[in-house]
Amino acid sequence: MVKNKILLGLLSIFAVFLMAACGNGETQPNEESQSTETESNSEEEMDMESDSGGHMEHSADEMSSSGEVPEGLKEAENPTYEVGSRTIIEAEHMQGMDGAEATISGAFDTTVYTVSYTPTNGGDPVEDHKWVIHEELEGPGEAPLEPGTEVTLDADHMKGMDGATATIDSAEETTVYMIDFVTTDTEEEVQNHKWVTESELAPVE
Repeated sequence: MVKNKILLGLLSIFAVFLMAACGNGETQPNEESQSTETESNSEEEMDMESDSGGHMEHSADEMSSSGEVPEGLKEAENPTYEVGSRTIIEAEHMQGMDGAEATISGAFDTTVYTVSYTPTNGGDPVEDHKWVIHEELEGPGEAPLEPGTEVTLDADHMKGMDGATATIDSAEETTVYMIDFVTTDTEEEVQNHKWVTESELAPVE
């Protein structure tokens, strides 16, 4: 009897340890999975901001403009999308932009650049900002400028942009458009947004 009781006691202790071990084994993968998922989501958000040219956190007011254009900028003679026509945006410069229906408020032939710069107001560095046109650079010389060229920005698409020193990341000669649209997420009106390229627009079906 005594032996049986000792045996039962030992078995009970062993069972408790076994259950505890199994329990730990089950929780750890879940914790690791949640941690990995959080890291993955953060990386996706950072990638979206990078692809968008650093606009994602900006409001509709900040993405609007007065509609004034730099001196010397030539209106496009035969743009694919004429002023006043409707198009679909296929770009995510800001949240709620991709898929929105837009009205063309200006069409111009120029050289567009993606640029990287540190804002003059002490904000975080901006990489691959889309877009700055040749006429929005201080004394740029002949277009197009080569990637790696250092320039001074003469544009205020975002706070801390005007007067900032920037590096050209890419250059493309194309038609750029100024557009009006309503964001798909918050239904805010954006007026005279600068700029989208022809490849970032699609016809309204």
